[in-house]
Amino acid sequence: MNNTPRRGTMPVVVLRDTVLFPHISQQLDMVRSLSIKAVRRAVEAGQEVFITMQKDPSADTPGAEDIYTTGVIASVKQLINHPSSGSLRIRVECLCRATVNAVIDKGGVLIGLVSECTETECTDTKHAQALRRILSDSINRYVQLGDQKQNRQLPELFSSDDDLGSLTDRLSHNIPIPGDRKQKLLAELDHTARCELLISIIDGELQLLELKSEIERRVQENIDKNQKDYYLREQLRVIGEQLGDGDSPAQDADIFREQIEKRDIPEDVAALLLKSCDKLARLPSGSHEASVERNYIEVCLSLPWGITTKDKLDVAAASKKLDRDHYGMERVKERILEFIAVRALAPDIKGQIICLVGPPGVGKTSIARSVAEALGKQYYRISLGGIHDEADIRGHRKTYIGAMPGRIINGLRLAGSMNPLLLLDEIDKLASDFRGDPTSALLEVLDPEQNSTFHDHYVDLPIDLSQVMFITTANDAGRIPGPLMDRMEVIELSSYTHEEKFNIAKRHLLKKQVARHGLNSKTFHITDKAISALIDGYTREAGVRNLEREIASVCRKAAKKIASGEAEKVRIAERELGELLGPARYDKDEPELHPEPGIANGLAWTSVGGTMLEIEVAILEGTGKLELTGSLGDVMQESARTAVSYIRSRAADWGIAPDFHKTKDIHIHVPEGATPKDGPSAGITIATAIISALTGIPARGTVAMTGEITLRGRVLPIGGLREKTMAAMVSGIKTVLIPAKNEPDVSKLSETVRSSLNIIPVSRLDEVLEYALSELPVPTDGGSAAASAERTSYIPRIGGSHEAGESRV
Repeated sequence: MNNTPRRGTMPVVVLRDTVLFPHISQQLDMVRSLSIKAVRRAVEAGQEVFITMQKDPSADTPGAEDIYTTGVIASVKQLINHPSSGSLRIRVECLCRATVNAVIDKGGVLIGLVSECTETECTDTKHAQALRRILSDSINRYVQLGDQKQNRQLPELFSSDDDLGSLTDRLSHNIPIPGDRKQKLLAELDHTARCELLISIIDGELQLLELKSEIERRVQENIDKNQKDYYLREQLRVIGEQLGDGDSPAQDADIFREQIEKRDIPEDVAALLLKSCDKLARLPSGSHEASVERNYIEVCLSLPWGITTKDKLDVAAASKKLDRDHYGMERVKERILEFIAVRALAPDIKGQIICLVGPPGVGKTSIARSVAEALGKQYYRISLGGIHDEADIRGHRKTYIGAMPGRIINGLRLAGSMNPLLLLDEIDKLASDFRGDPTSALLEVLDPEQNSTFHDHYVDLPIDLSQVMFITTANDAGRIPGPLMDRMEVIELSSYTHEEKFNIAKRHLLKKQVARHGLNSKTFHITDKAISALIDGYTREAGVRNLEREIASVCRKAAKKIASGEAEKVRIAERELGELLGPARYDKDEPELHPEPGIANGLAWTSVGGTMLEIEVAILEGTGKLELTGSLGDVMQESARTAVSYIRSRAADWGIAPDFHKTKDIHIHVPEGATPKDGPSAGITIATAIISALTGIPARGTVAMTGEITLRGRVLPIGGLREKTMAAMVSGIKTVLIPAKNEPDVSKLSETVRSSLNIIPVSRLDEVLEYALSELPVPTDGGSAAASAERTSYIPRIGGSHEAGESRV
């Protein structure tokens, strides 16, 4: 045996949380390049390696200052490469203790100046035997209290004839203790002191094992035979008592009480929360009830009690903000400015709930966000589309598993103030089923007389919503229940005109998409005519969403040309649109100037704006059957039957054979048969088309009409006049016939529509025929004189620059 101490330079292998001892053979997996390079260099040079542990296990690239100076010198006995993972598996034989005196980084490998340690043996034989016996007793007791299967090999180590130092090393290697304690054993060079240190460490582990055994015994005594899950909760409680740390329910309750006292919470609410804290303090740790109560108090304290933002009440500044963000929408802006003005004069006024009704894409949601910015309020949007559970509004009872507050309370939490602007989006899309009616739950929220004490099922505390400004949006006001509608001030947003779409595109949409696609005014330009062509030929909508998509498509294609080097600047004119987007999808509707008999132009309202309907009637030889096609609803079919009955009663006045209902079949068809249609407003259009077909007199192609007809020939008012007249203007109609009772609504139409159309109010079907037919039908000998008198009566006209002679024979 060579007793010459080993000394020299050798590669250093650094391990994480692993300590090796002399005279041990160990298999190691090398993953880090630092260790792999060190092993390869040692094997290639036929050297031994110095193996030590790093101080911080989380360090990925330890340096000289990050490693312990005491380790072992080992020789590499086996090396296996793992090419797939890039790792290395080695088996080393640890030869002796050693210390590293200096370490340098050489080409990504730690090289150390290593010298073997000189150990001090125990010369007192009796003392060594006594320590050996004490160590054996401690090991045997350790095996009994601990994992016997894992530690069963420890007593077998005493059967060897190793000296005290070697025995201590083998035991230290096999006992599962933390790495820092093993490092202390490795660094101890005196055999006697090392054995005593090991005995001390084992005694500490024995104390922990005995405490664990005592905890398990005490827990076992408190376990109910029928509640096995109680075992885990009780074990946690006893462990917490023994260790004296951890947040118990009582500690959580104290923290909550301190927060309640510091917050500006109403006295009645604070009293209820303190009562909940007292209940939490009495509950056992880890119990389900404690978790429920803790979560409840946390949610209640997350509400912005007493936190409000100061409203900006500058009318001029708000007006500039709204005008900058949105083009048009004058009625909405005027109403918001009125609200700001009233709030400035009467700060305590409440009950400001506005409902914006209009087709998709006209800016209902975006105007609400601008209002919040103009007022300096926090903004939060609550989408109500598809909600059919009342608990989504009011929350769930906290006793239910997975209970949570409703959307209103959650909106306050996320907004961070008690006076935000909450947008209730798509309020007309609410549904109801066996789980409740969410529209009924909203009645309290939107009632200024009740929402000052709103109760959420989860929070179950009075919440003051009177400072919240609610704005709701809807596409169809008819789908909002009456009691809910009664609580809101409805502001209707009409479809955009071509002029409005052009200005919105140029001022807002184009700038937004140009910036989003990395373009600027120097690299991209689109002409005004191209924008107009986009509006007319590639979109057909009430709002501007599809228009924005088409502008984005043009910007993408321009960005592609610039990025690929095809062009440095792209200019889009009207003639380039076909090349970029394909042929125009929509042709401008031009009215038929000389239509055939039996065709009349009607106007209809849809959720995306108005549209023009061309109603066709064919008269066939038959037995008096009435055929209705075109996916017509019940109400529209009843309007057709009403028109036929009225025509029968006045057949002689219009020169129609009195027995036409017996000898002729009438087929009424509304094109686009796949689209469902319903409503009473097509009554006068159907009657006009039938009379045109029976008399052979064509209707005027430039005239469109809307109105409900009765059995006496009266024309009743209709809805959606704004959308219908706009559709007429876009379709090239010159004259629009409307019910006389809708005359007050004409003032609400845009100036563009009123100046483009000749709007004529009518009260009876005779007046409709006078303007709709190209010539008046001649009555038979039995015709009514009263009908002739009605035809010569004066009928006023509203709007437009057309002369009376243009729409008369």
